[in-house]
Amino acid sequence: MYRPLHILLLSLLIGITAALFTYGWLMERTETLRSLQAPSGPFSYAEAVAAAAPAVVNIYTTKVTIERDRGIFNDPLLHYFFGDLFADRGPHRYRERRQSSLGSGVIVDQKGYILTNNHVIEGAEEIRVGLFDGRVFAARVAGRDPDSDLALLLVEARGLPVIAQGDSDRLRVGDVALAIGNPFGVGQTVTMGIVSATGRSQLGISTFENFIQTDAAINPGNSGGALINARGELIGINTAIFSRSGGSMGIGFAIPINLAQGVMSQLLQQGRVVRGWLGLSGQTLTPELAQVFGAHEGQGVLITGVLRDGPADQAGLEPGDIILRINKRVPVDVQQVLAIISELPPGSEVEIVGLRDGERFHIRSQVIERPRLVQ
Repeated sequence: MYRPLHILLLSLLIGITAALFTYGWLMERTETLRSLQAPSGPFSYAEAVAAAAPAVVNIYTTKVTIERDRGIFNDPLLHYFFGDLFADRGPHRYRERRQSSLGSGVIVDQKGYILTNNHVIEGAEEIRVGLFDGRVFAARVAGRDPDSDLALLLVEARGLPVIAQGDSDRLRVGDVALAIGNPFGVGQTVTMGIVSATGRSQLGISTFENFIQTDAAINPGNSGGALINARGELIGINTAIFSRSGGSMGIGFAIPINLAQGVMSQLLQQGRVVRGWLGLSGQTLTPELAQVFGAHEGQGVLITGVLRDGPADQAGLEPGDIILRINKRVPVDVQQVLAIISELPPGSEVEIVGLRDGERFHIRSQVIERPRLVQ
């Protein structure tokens, strides 16, 4: 039989256990309610900016142009009153004119490599890089790829801050995006927005387009700067804006860092970017075109041109053919056709499934290296 003292102690133990359980449940419930009511993002992105900003640099370029100097015959008043009467007169003297421009870049390697846009340094005879800590260095071009509008610079310096690199393939629409650069030459500036879209193409900015779209303000001078995430990791290289006024309208574009890493790797290893090429041009197949050309599947790309004696021509492809598949991949637009072919190593064989006059065909073609743009 239990004694009264034992019964009392047992009752106290049961009561304390129940109280602790209830308290724990209440605390857990309170934390859940707080988490639902609290904002999902941080109140400040200062830590992300502090981690990334030192690796973002200002780029100053100088170009030399030759102008004809005709002395008094260049006077606007003379042209106003006499029109073209003196257009071909005057001494044939020439003078050099130095033009300066601004851009941004990102230090991506301890050895001094800096990623930027090709259009920032194109044609420059002198390039200087201004660091976050105030140091200024001369830079040389280590490689450039006009097709993707990327360039790689090299500076001889020690103790350089290097930005942490993220994974642009994991970006989602709505992710926080911060743009860091030197807009209008006012000094390093940070703007905030979100990822508005991914995979933007057919913008006419470069040959190979797969842009991140963001509403983080990007202005002239931001080109080549960093687009980072909320952790301070590099996710893109700011490249262009859509604007009617020349300023930011909330539509900016950045090259994904994963694409930029591939370009940089080839520039370092081979001195150039090697891409596959077939020598054809095309047009995205609309439902109306699909009906006209007998593409009942309603998808594919219409071949509009084939370069004579190119790989596509030698394989038997013709204008008017419709590409349905390339090596079991289904392209939905011209940019995807370009991307799929460019990923193939020169010398490899590609299988194309398409339609001609409503009849399906299979053609194999040899991929060659894409000809380089005249620089």
